[in-house]
Amino acid sequence: MAPLLEVRDLSHIYSFGTPFQRTAIEHVNFSIERGEFIGVIGHTGSGKSTLIQHLNGLLKPTSGQILFEGKDIWEDKEFTRSIRFKVGLVFQYPEYQLFEETVYKDISYGPKNMNLSSREVDRRVREAARFVGVPDAHLEKSPFDLSGGQKRRVAIAGVIAMEPDVLILDEPTAGLDPEGRESILANIRAYQKEKNATIIMVSHAMEDVARLTDRLLVMDRGGLRMDGPPREVFQHAWELEQIGLAIPQVTRLFLKLREMGLEVDSSVYTLDQAVQELIRRKEGKGRC
Repeated sequence: MAPLLEVRDLSHIYSFGTPFQRTAIEHVNFSIERGEFIGVIGHTGSGKSTLIQHLNGLLKPTSGQILFEGKDIWEDKEFTRSIRFKVGLVFQYPEYQLFEETVYKDISYGPKNMNLSSREVDRRVREAARFVGVPDAHLEKSPFDLSGGQKRRVAIAGVIAMEPDVLILDEPTAGLDPEGRESILANIRAYQKEKNATIIMVSHAMEDVARLTDRLLVMDRGGLRMDGPPREVFQHAWELEQIGLAIPQVTRLFLKLREMGLEVDSSVYTLDQAVQELIRRKEGKGRC
């Protein structure tokens, strides 16, 4: 059975054939299954944004393919159009793209373009609003009367309302306070679990990707440098720092403890894992 989403030998060159051409991504390969939570990390200019804009057909490859359930998304125009609904993309600071008179109309914009019945559009709007924590009382308000965090929720709800199989989020918590960040991440997780959706999240917040994702894609200078579970990726702390990425603070702490002579598992990357490792060591069940 074909993967839900597959990237085959993908390369993209901006301004191809001109004196200003620049290679943004080159020979990237990976596949993603339904229900996975994928983190995409990399320094600024590593190719993350270019990569994710290929996944729903916003950018066309210079070479290579993007396959959805085994079919090239550029095979025909109608399929390319349908991919925009199957693979939803939330840009960084999506609240700047709000434009309708009411919250309801903004969230319903995508479903209406899918030619759904008014009843189905209404169901999707209200369900998407529920996922992101927008109360019914806000649906008839102007989105411009809401706080920054509430606007972010509305913008995310507008993509969720299309009920995509794949939800891509580019720095969804950028600029939010800790409470707002935790709330939106919990909303995204809830959507994934209830819909068995695939989530692809671009983030610079190592602690967030460490505890939420099943797998990490590490981009560097247009190439895919690493692909694996967080525990495996964060074992390469030195390599990550060489390409300009931080590692989770708890991983850094346990690496320092090992340098000091304590035989602890330095591959931990969440606070819960750190607590369990210290308990095991105290009880004499860890590596001594």
